[in-house]
Amino acid sequence: LFASVEPILPSLREDGIVVWVLGSGPYPPGVVALQELLDAASEELEPEDVWQPKDMNDTCLYIFTSGTTGLPKAARVSHLKSIMCLSFYELVGASSRDVVYLALPLYHMAGSLLGIVGCIGIGEQGGATCVLKEKFSAGQFWADCRAEGVTVFQYIGELCRYLVNQPQRPGEREHSLRLAVGSGLRPDVWRSFLQRFGAIRIVETYGMTEGNVTLFNYTG
Repeated sequence: LFASVEPILPSLREDGIVVWVLGSGPYPPGVVALQELLDAASEELEPEDVWQPKDMNDTCLYIFTSGTTGLPKAARVSHLKSIMCLSFYELVGASSRDVVYLALPLYHMAGSLLGIVGCIGIGEQGGATCVLKEKFSAGQFWADCRAEGVTVFQYIGELCRYLVNQPQRPGEREHSLRLAVGSGLRPDVWRSFLQRFGAIRIVETYGMTEGNVTLFNYTG
């Protein structure tokens, strides 16, 4: 896609914007060609004091959220909070043997930090399998679960509502899903989900991107 950016390079430079590009090139002066740097980089890790945060409460990343005010803003997420997300799936009872189905947007905390980072943090064996779905499809969900051997589903409440609103199909209970974890599941949808799709353990959680407290409904 570099050809789309090249005509406006002079104006980007005037605004102090640096363009990074991945690929073999060649590229004009002033563009940072990442492939050359990657090829030249050592496989050895730099010493810890180079990459380790000086303070775990320093900003690791910003996540764009409407949050509690309803107004769009960038919420600051610290290194400490990011690392705490490593334990998310273990807190709800998942293990490195699980296959996690993730169809949530990765620009939100639920999909990126709880979902991806949570999968990395499961177990001593170095994580669980994550099945990434680019866009959630209620019609394809159970077929996906069967095809991939899915055992854990991370939801927001609307996804479960979409599933119970689908026309009934043969084989809806023929799956290996054992655990659903997420936020915003209404009681009526919760009951319908279990009656229709079988004895799946549901753990409802609640947290805020810009908050510092998370709740887990372990008792169901």
